[in-house]
Amino acid sequence: MSARSTGAHRLANDDDVLAGLGYQSVLSRRMGPFGNFAISFSVISVLSGCMTLYGFGLNTGGPAVVMWGWVGVGLMVLLLGMSLAEVTSAYPTSGGLYYMAHRLGGPRWAWVTGWLNLLGLLGAIAGIDYGAATFVGAFANLQWGFVPSPEKTMMIFAGILLLHALLNVAGVRLVSVLNSVSVWWHLIGVAVIVGALTLAPAQHRSAEFVFTHFNNGTGIGNGLYVTALGLLLAQYTFCGYDASSHLSEETTRAQISAPRGIVRSIWVSWIVGFVLLAGLTSAIQDYAGTQGSATGVPPAQIFLDVLGADGAKALMLIVIVAQLFCGNAETAAASRMVFAFSRDGAIPFAGTWRRVSPRTKTPVAAVWLSVGAALVLAAPSLYSPTAYAAVTAINVIGITPAYAIPVYLRLRAGNRFTPGPWNLGRFSGLIGWTAVTWVVFVTVLFCLPQVAPITATSFNYAGVALIGVLLLAWVLWITKGRRSYQIPSLSSATAHSEFEGVI
Repeated sequence: MSARSTGAHRLANDDDVLAGLGYQSVLSRRMGPFGNFAISFSVISVLSGCMTLYGFGLNTGGPAVVMWGWVGVGLMVLLLGMSLAEVTSAYPTSGGLYYMAHRLGGPRWAWVTGWLNLLGLLGAIAGIDYGAATFVGAFANLQWGFVPSPEKTMMIFAGILLLHALLNVAGVRLVSVLNSVSVWWHLIGVAVIVGALTLAPAQHRSAEFVFTHFNNGTGIGNGLYVTALGLLLAQYTFCGYDASSHLSEETTRAQISAPRGIVRSIWVSWIVGFVLLAGLTSAIQDYAGTQGSATGVPPAQIFLDVLGADGAKALMLIVIVAQLFCGNAETAAASRMVFAFSRDGAIPFAGTWRRVSPRTKTPVAAVWLSVGAALVLAAPSLYSPTAYAAVTAINVIGITPAYAIPVYLRLRAGNRFTPGPWNLGRFSGLIGWTAVTWVVFVTVLFCLPQVAPITATSFNYAGVALIGVLLLAWVLWITKGRRSYQIPSLSSATAHSEFEGVI
């Protein structure tokens, strides 16, 4: 890897770089390198993703797959993140993935990438904040005997969305501060949780159990297949690090800070998540009881069994606050994607969503659209948990392929791609093709059946969601996109060459 800032890769003024890519700087550039790292770290949020799917992991492979799957998936995601960081260094814009795809492959590649990325980000807000609402409901149940019906959970969810909208419209400076606090909250929070579970005078599982115990509650007989399915816990958690790219127009030294933010958020989360999962798993008192917890949240049952009600509630609060930080950061990333996609004419009523507040230099309308869309996406949960699962599947099934498209196009461009100051040098091809192959594998994996027998309730709708997103993108392209969507021409002779291709 290289992050040279001299010679051919001398860092230019951020606004000059952006102008060279075709855009005038209109957002407030008040986020530093740590803030850029913090937003991606907050969106990954091991205290959100790991906690939400921990029960899935216990059922689909058990501790052995949870732990070793985290190690293996983390390595592959790190390679993908490094490849994406290299392209981000060359094209540091709020549009992120779709802008890269356009410069390297043309408008149709960009259109598909943009809609996959956008719907994935909006699905992420819905999934993160609805997950936080369920944890709030579980805490309220422990504290006050509150019974979280679907209607009550939806009201909590709407309140969380409103909170995140208000925080984001206040300006990027507040968002950056909150993300910086979020980093320390996650690091200290994981230390407190693992420390409390480890030091409590309860029985602990052996290292052999933590790293080798296999459990299959899926009804599927093939152990290798179940092991592959169990990787989804880690892959779900390792999403959202493109936030560093989406906030690059508000980051200083963006050509270096944004790619570093992507890579650092992944490897720090990799380490912290491993410690968290090991601490949780070693503290399991009753495996079946944890899986079938009356709280509906297996980690909460571990807290209860080890620390009692008061200790469990304290640790639940740590998790809830971390989830709120995560949802707030995701709202920031999604709103910048809405802003950028509207700026290039890709979203209906684009003139509204690309407006920037003259006071805060924040895309206020894009923030409200992001949380409003998340509310609509979660509405089916009032009637069908299966339907809601299908909608939120758009998060992972949409955003994971979107990560790989710019990387693939960069590899296809070969020497025609002009790297930025942060690049992988001679390792770019090896790392990039490994990452793209991984994404193809895991995307197919997300679409396969996860339990047996397959019923209307247990059917995995992720593949349907992916087809739906691609059909939506195609319909919007032929009805509007090919006429309205256009990114600006490069305005600097020293900027990067534009490559056109076919999809």
